[in-house]
Amino acid sequence: MEKVIEVNRLGKLYGDIVAVDDVSFEVQRGEIFGIVGPNGAGKTTTVESLIGLKRPDKGEVQVLGLDPQNDRPALAQRIGTQLQQTQLAERIKVWEVLNLFSSFYDKTVPWEPLLDRWGLSEKRHAFFGKLSGGQKQRLFIALALINDPEIVFLDEITTGLDPQARRETWELVQAIRDEGKTVVMVTHYMDEVEMLCDRVAIIDHGRLIALDAPAALVNQLSDEQRIIFTVDLPINPADLQTIEQVRAVSISGSKIEVQGAGDLLVNLVLRLHEMGITPSNIEIHRPSLEDVFISLTGRSNVENK
Repeated sequence: MEKVIEVNRLGKLYGDIVAVDDVSFEVQRGEIFGIVGPNGAGKTTTVESLIGLKRPDKGEVQVLGLDPQNDRPALAQRIGTQLQQTQLAERIKVWEVLNLFSSFYDKTVPWEPLLDRWGLSEKRHAFFGKLSGGQKQRLFIALALINDPEIVFLDEITTGLDPQARRETWELVQAIRDEGKTVVMVTHYMDEVEMLCDRVAIIDHGRLIALDAPAALVNQLSDEQRIIFTVDLPINPADLQTIEQVRAVSISGSKIEVQGAGDLLVNLVLRLHEMGITPSNIEIHRPSLEDVFISLTGRSNVENK
């Protein structure tokens, strides 16, 4: 696949504070690439170095074959950005913002269809300050797309949104990729990464500590799983512990929890069938990217929100 971003040993200091420490990775054309980590991990500084807002203290960066510092005007024409701290004047209207941003680029797409595509047609005359959080995010995405960019950078795009607005925003991100664009998204929400990203870089204390597809990272951690179900007849734990894949069985009344790995579910259901027992309310719990994050950083992601 074609590489559209190449980062080699990127480093950035703020005084004595190391914000980014020897980070290297590549991004392929057409993928959704996630950068995750706790607040202050160096995620935003890394992205700002990619788009030319920050000058690295060491390392090399190439975006679409361009140097973000030396070729910043040319690069700005080919990328779209939605940054975490983006704000607009409260009294500027939606259509005025789109019209203004269109004047910044040599090549743009008509902004009227963007209003339709991102559900803002009815808000074209609304003031920015009157938009909901989800509507503001959709506007920021429209602004990031107005120059028909090859790469779109999204930084903490769902922070502060309610669950429904988050889900809607996820659909927008997938739609951007479906248009053939590359998406680089910064987040600290692990469910967001598992839902959207083809690959993810985990950064902590400025260092890249893991890079792979979300599912691959989870599989590297463990194939451990827990199966929880209820039964109508009493069960002797010993009857289930003889299953090769079972590591532990716990029983509380009619509720059974079985821990194990491999083809645990298949073999468990077969054994219960042999015993004449039909399980109900089956729940399957496997390691998540959140578990990977905790394993690698020693910290819960919740602690960093």
